[in-house]
Amino acid sequence: MMVFKTLALGVGVLLSSIVVAKDWQVKMLSYGEKGPMVFEPDYIQADVGDTVTFVPTQPGHHTKSQLTPAGQAGWTSKFNQTYTVELTHEGLSLYFCPPHLMMGMVGVIQVGEAGNQAQFDQAYDAIKDKVVVNPERLDLIKSQIQ
Repeated sequence: MMVFKTLALGVGVLLSSIVVAKDWQVKMLSYGEKGPMVFEPDYIQADVGDTVTFVPTQPGHHTKSQLTPAGQAGWTSKFNQTYTVELTHEGLSLYFCPPHLMMGMVGVIQVGEAGNQAQFDQAYDAIKDKVVVNPERLDLIKSQIQ
Protein backbone atom coordinates (compact mmCIF):
# COMPACT_ATOMS: atom_id res chain seq x y z
CA MET A 1 0.00 0.00 0.00
CA MET A 2 2.83 2.39 0.90
CA VAL A 3 4.51 1.70 -2.47
CA PHE A 4 1.35 2.79 -4.31
CA LYS A 5 1.09 6.01 -2.27
CA THR A 6 4.73 6.82 -2.94
CA LEU A 7 4.29 6.06 -6.64
CA ALA A 8 1.12 8.17 -6.83
CA LEU A 9 2.87 11.06 -5.06
CA GLY A 10 5.81 10.83 -7.49
CA VAL A 11 3.53 10.83 -10.52
CA GLY A 12 1.60 13.80 -9.09
CA VAL A 13 4.79 15.80 -8.59
CA LEU A 14 5.96 14.94 -12.11
CA LEU A 15 2.66 15.95 -13.70
CA SER A 16 2.46 19.19 -11.73
CA SER A 17 5.87 20.22 -13.06
CA ILE A 18 4.81 19.85 -16.70
CA VAL A 19 4.06 23.28 -18.15
CA VAL A 20 1.35 23.43 -20.76
CA ALA A 21 2.02 25.90 -23.55
CA LYS A 22 -0.75 28.30 -24.46
CA ASP A 23 -1.99 29.00 -27.97
CA TRP A 24 -2.93 32.66 -28.25
CA GLN A 25 -5.57 33.44 -30.88
CA VAL A 26 -5.16 36.81 -32.62
CA LYS A 27 -8.07 37.88 -34.79
CA MET A 28 -7.27 39.93 -37.89
CA LEU A 29 -10.23 42.29 -38.25
CA SER A 30 -11.39 45.00 -40.62
CA TYR A 31 -13.29 46.49 -37.70
CA GLY A 32 -12.97 45.64 -34.02
CA GLU A 33 -13.36 47.10 -30.55
CA LYS A 34 -10.59 49.66 -31.17
CA GLY A 35 -11.83 50.72 -34.59
CA PRO A 36 -10.87 49.85 -38.16
CA MET A 37 -8.04 47.52 -39.17
CA VAL A 38 -6.98 45.86 -35.91
CA PHE A 39 -5.46 42.78 -34.40
CA GLU A 40 -7.39 41.56 -31.34
CA PRO A 41 -5.62 41.32 -29.02
CA ASP A 42 -2.91 43.69 -30.22
CA TYR A 43 -0.60 43.01 -27.25
CA ILE A 44 0.24 39.61 -25.79
CA GLN A 45 2.37 38.76 -22.74
CA ALA A 46 3.43 35.17 -23.48
CA ASP A 47 5.95 32.55 -22.40
CA VAL A 48 8.63 30.69 -24.34
CA GLY A 49 6.94 27.66 -25.89
CA ASP A 50 3.58 29.36 -26.39
CA THR A 51 2.21 29.81 -29.88
CA VAL A 52 0.33 32.67 -31.50
CA THR A 53 -2.22 31.79 -34.16
CA PHE A 54 -3.28 34.63 -36.44
CA VAL A 55 -6.85 34.08 -37.61
CA PRO A 56 -8.20 36.00 -40.63
CA THR A 57 -11.59 36.49 -38.99
CA GLN A 58 -12.46 39.01 -41.67
CA PRO A 59 -10.88 38.83 -45.16
CA GLY A 60 -8.15 41.03 -46.53
CA HIS A 61 -5.38 40.54 -43.96
CA HIS A 62 -2.11 38.81 -43.27
CA THR A 63 0.76 39.35 -40.84
CA LYS A 64 4.45 40.10 -41.15
CA SER A 65 7.07 40.50 -38.44
CA GLN A 66 9.02 43.76 -38.37
CA LEU A 67 11.19 42.69 -35.44
CA THR A 68 11.72 39.49 -33.47
CA PRO A 69 14.09 38.67 -30.60
CA ALA A 70 17.51 37.25 -31.48
CA GLY A 71 17.03 33.58 -32.37
CA GLN A 72 13.30 33.90 -33.06
CA ALA A 73 12.40 33.31 -36.70
CA GLY A 74 10.62 36.15 -38.47
CA TRP A 75 7.46 35.47 -40.43
CA THR A 76 5.23 36.51 -43.29
CA SER A 77 1.88 34.76 -43.50
CA LYS A 78 -0.18 34.23 -46.63
CA PHE A 79 -3.13 36.45 -47.43
CA ASN A 80 -6.41 35.33 -45.77
CA GLN A 81 -4.84 32.23 -44.19
CA THR A 82 -4.47 31.14 -40.59
CA TYR A 83 -0.84 31.24 -39.50
CA THR A 84 0.86 30.02 -36.31
CA VAL A 85 4.11 31.31 -34.82
CA GLU A 86 5.95 29.31 -32.14
CA LEU A 87 7.56 31.61 -29.57
CA THR A 88 11.07 30.23 -29.07
CA HIS A 89 12.98 33.13 -27.48
CA GLU A 90 12.43 35.89 -24.92
CA GLY A 91 11.98 39.47 -26.06
CA LEU A 92 9.69 41.68 -28.07
CA SER A 93 8.21 41.00 -31.49
CA LEU A 94 6.61 43.77 -33.53
CA TYR A 95 4.31 42.79 -36.39
CA PHE A 96 1.82 44.39 -38.77
CA CYS A 97 -0.65 43.76 -41.59
CA PRO A 98 1.19 44.98 -44.73
CA PRO A 99 -1.85 46.32 -46.61
CA HIS A 100 -3.11 48.13 -43.49
CA LEU A 101 0.05 49.42 -41.83
CA MET A 102 -0.84 53.00 -42.74
CA MET A 103 -4.06 52.51 -40.72
CA GLY A 104 -2.20 51.36 -37.62
CA MET A 105 -2.81 47.60 -37.88
CA VAL A 106 0.12 46.71 -35.65
CA GLY A 107 0.70 44.31 -32.76
CA VAL A 108 3.29 43.37 -30.15
CA ILE A 109 4.18 40.04 -28.57
CA GLN A 110 6.26 40.13 -25.39
CA VAL A 111 7.83 36.86 -24.35
CA GLY A 112 9.36 37.05 -20.88
CA GLU A 113 11.68 40.02 -20.39
CA ALA A 114 11.89 42.81 -22.98
CA GLY A 115 15.63 42.32 -23.48
CA ASN A 116 15.62 43.74 -27.02
CA GLN A 117 13.97 47.05 -26.06
CA ALA A 118 16.53 49.22 -27.93
CA GLN A 119 16.01 47.30 -31.19
CA PHE A 120 12.25 47.38 -30.61
CA ASP A 121 12.30 51.17 -30.18
CA GLN A 122 14.10 51.57 -33.52
CA ALA A 123 11.67 49.26 -35.34
CA TYR A 124 8.72 50.94 -33.63
CA ASP A 125 9.86 54.40 -34.75
CA ALA A 126 10.30 53.17 -38.34
CA ILE A 127 6.79 51.71 -38.40
CA LYS A 128 5.15 54.64 -36.62
CA ASP A 129 6.40 57.00 -39.34
CA LYS A 130 4.34 54.99 -41.86
CA VAL A 131 1.08 55.09 -39.87
CA VAL A 132 -1.25 57.83 -41.12
CA VAL A 133 -4.51 56.85 -39.39
CA ASN A 134 -4.69 55.87 -35.71
CA PRO A 135 -1.03 56.58 -34.78
CA GLU A 136 -2.09 56.86 -31.12
CA ARG A 137 -2.99 53.16 -31.24
CA LEU A 138 0.70 52.31 -31.48
CA ASP A 139 1.51 54.31 -28.36
CA LEU A 140 -1.25 52.50 -26.45
CA ILE A 141 0.16 49.13 -27.52
CA LYS A 142 3.72 50.17 -26.62
CA SER A 143 2.60 51.41 -23.18
CA GLN A 144 1.68 47.83 -22.23
CA ILE A 145 5.26 46.54 -22.51
CA GLN A 146 6.58 45.51 -19.10
